Amino acid sequence: MHRAPHHWSRTRRGAAVAMAASALTASLLGGTAATAEPNPGEPRTTLSIQSPPGGANVRVLVFHASATAESPAVDAGIAAIETIGRSGPAAQRFRTEATDDASVFTDATRLGRYNAVAFLTGGGDVLDPEQEAGLEAYMEAGGGFLGIHDAARTEPYSDWFTGLVGARPTADSPGTVQRATVEVGDRQHPATQRLPLHWKRPDKWFNWKVNPSGSVHTVARVRESTYRPGPSANGWDHPVSWCRDYDGGRSFYTGMGGTAESFAETDFREHLLGALLWTTRLSRADCKATIDANYKSERLTQPNQPGRNDQIGEPHGLVAAPDGRILYIGRGGADSSQPVVTDWNDPDIGKGRGEIHVYDPRTGKVQLAGALTVFGNKGGGDELTKNEEGLLGIEVDPGFLSNGWVYLHYTPHSRINRDTHMAERYVSRFTLDLATNTLDPASEKVLLKWPVQIHSCCHAGGGMAWDSRGNLYIATGDNNSSGFSSGYSGNNPEPDFKGVSFADARRTSGNTNNLNGKILRIHPEDDGTYTLPEGNLFTGREPDEGGGKTRGEIYVMGVRNPARIFVDRTTDILYAGWVGPDAGAPSTTWGPAKYDTFSAITKAGNHGWPYCMGNNQPYRDRNLPDPGKPLGWYDCAAPRNESPNNDGLVNLPPVTPNSIWYSPQGGGVDYPRDANGVPSYRTEEQKLLLPWLKGGGQATMNGPVYRHDATSTSTVKWPSYWDGKWFVGDFYDGDQPRHAVLMDPRTVGKGGLPVHAESLKRIIPVGANGIRNLMDWKFAPDGSLYVLDYGRGFFTSDAKSALWRVTYHGGEATPAADALARKAAVQ
Repeated sequence: MHRAPHHWSRTRRGAAVAMAASALTASLLGGTAATAEPNPGEPRTTLSIQSPPGGANVRVLVFHASATAESPAVDAGIAAIETIGRSGPAAQRFRTEATDDASVFTDATRLGRYNAVAFLTGGGDVLDPEQEAGLEAYMEAGGGFLGIHDAARTEPYSDWFTGLVGARPTADSPGTVQRATVEVGDRQHPATQRLPLHWKRPDKWFNWKVNPSGSVHTVARVRESTYRPGPSANGWDHPVSWCRDYDGGRSFYTGMGGTAESFAETDFREHLLGALLWTTRLSRADCKATIDANYKSERLTQPNQPGRNDQIGEPHGLVAAPDGRILYIGRGGADSSQPVVTDWNDPDIGKGRGEIHVYDPRTGKVQLAGALTVFGNKGGGDELTKNEEGLLGIEVDPGFLSNGWVYLHYTPHSRINRDTHMAERYVSRFTLDLATNTLDPASEKVLLKWPVQIHSCCHAGGGMAWDSRGNLYIATGDNNSSGFSSGYSGNNPEPDFKGVSFADARRTSGNTNNLNGKILRIHPEDDGTYTLPEGNLFTGREPDEGGGKTRGEIYVMGVRNPARIFVDRTTDILYAGWVGPDAGAPSTTWGPAKYDTFSAITKAGNHGWPYCMGNNQPYRDRNLPDPGKPLGWYDCAAPRNESPNNDGLVNLPPVTPNSIWYSPQGGGVDYPRDANGVPSYRTEEQKLLLPWLKGGGQATMNGPVYRHDATSTSTVKWPSYWDGKWFVGDFYDGDQPRHAVLMDPRTVGKGGLPVHAESLKRIIPVGANGIRNLMDWKFAPDGSLYVLDYGRGFFTSDAKSALWRVTYHGGEATPAADALARKAAVQ
């Protein structure tokens, strides 16, 4: 067999291709001809292949040439593929032929018989220019390619082959066999759908010169924390198996299979089977879903006209109506050119406009639907000046298309007390005229109201969501400062303003008799009242400790600032995220650094704040007369609220650990624990359980769970790959999360960690001209994603404040249904 010497240039390859063309241009098999063109502008080339190659008599060619000594894995691999082809249902069976004779790639009659070619090759040049051109023509005709392990080292001087396999290994990849954990992120591709979520197996693990994520569709990653990847490690995003539609055909590559023993594994054979089902056209699969170029992000709103919020207010939340129109709200910050009133003696202290805009995708037009007069326009400054109250949340009724009902969560300016610095928070129902997109302020029905202190900023919460049973979830912040506890647990009983503490979250989040720092759950009734569904954390009638110390609206307690919540109506699981306190580093005296938190919540419970954070990492108690003196560590299994500001139960429900937490030190920070379960809180001893994220400046923005509608005819819907994945993000776009994560159904709601994370930063673009400050994100009925960018200032809107839309344009799964090798194939 001729092998091209290493010094072959692309020019010499092109000349050779041109020479070969005179002999092999005629179609030998009939059908639509496909030819390869290695270099743009050079003569079209060598080999005419029937399109598509192969047929119902499915064959796989295993090519195993090597420019170096043949690997012991080759014989095992050939035997495994032969066994796979003879096994299983008749509709999935195929014949296997193996060769190391590269002349097959210049023999149109022979090559055209194969539905897929599997490369079990070793390193170096194994194809001469004509043979590589023949492989190109084969792929252009719709052929399938499966590369296994060392195939990534084949044809090292060919850019086209680099694209075919997807990535090249580094020279210093670890050479020894190591046991590692593979994260299987694609639960639909036939190569991975039946594999374990955590697939633990030994192999030789390549590091990649250029990470292929975003240019290929990764179906599995290897978790570097489970082995020693060496100096060229790729980090948390370390692809190990991927696929893509390439040059007219289908290419699948796996970096596994570096040992003979691999091919005896049941799960690895399952992996190869699925790859071969797709590459041979026996089944369809989507290998486009995570390729960045298949997504389009578009800014929908323009900058406001001077002095007018005609397009957008201070972005704070959005909801997609069932007919596709998007309603989004502005909290109430003023136009930056307008003055704000901060003097409590002035009746207009903090007065702002909470605006509701409607975007209609049918017309591409925006309309200001209405505005509420809210408290919350105090501008910036310290925590005793600024304020985050205002128009905080929006939802539409499940019957919106017939009744036009819109629910707004806000702080009415008319209800503030300038003497006590107290206000009321409302959840009210309004009616939107569906024909004119105008909100009727006289239609207000106040469902629920409760007191909040407005002396100190921040953390007002605001999100709302429905479950499948017509229950409305309402997220409320604790509205307390952590500045008086050095950024730790926010449990300082001092100071107060006129008897109301503004630095003690035990008065709010940790209090069973207070609606702040909670996620409430009510069932709105048509007359504007509400009832309490069964299964909340309390009934409101508990006799404990004398009775009268609980509120029946509470579904979740112990959350700090749950600004964004989402309920997946397929499962009725509640997904929430909340901002942590301000400490930049852990303290062996007081406890963990600031943890921003996400949690998948399956039942009513206590999620810890201000007693415990993350995976039940406790804070230190403090009390009068000297709150600067530490007492004991809180007991996450049996927390007690012994604050003098508590009017609820002392004995609290046990703390449920959370799904995701991150700090400036990293994601999923954990420490060794002593005999009492107290972490060491020493940075040098930390372990990062979630290495794909970290914080710094951080503010969680919980997102949706995507549900793919297979019956929808939308041409812009996100593909089914994302179905069931939870979107988690942060206001900021640096190292903070902007990911879709996969949860383990066996541990969800019990503090189980995500088993897989997919970065969204190149799909939902970051950067100065992208979506830098993510404020809210929701999928619309057409399967496109709408995103609010807050803008670049605070407590106002600016030229970057905008509504965006992210759509998918990758097309259907491949191959086309009418191009399957067998019409009775598994789909």
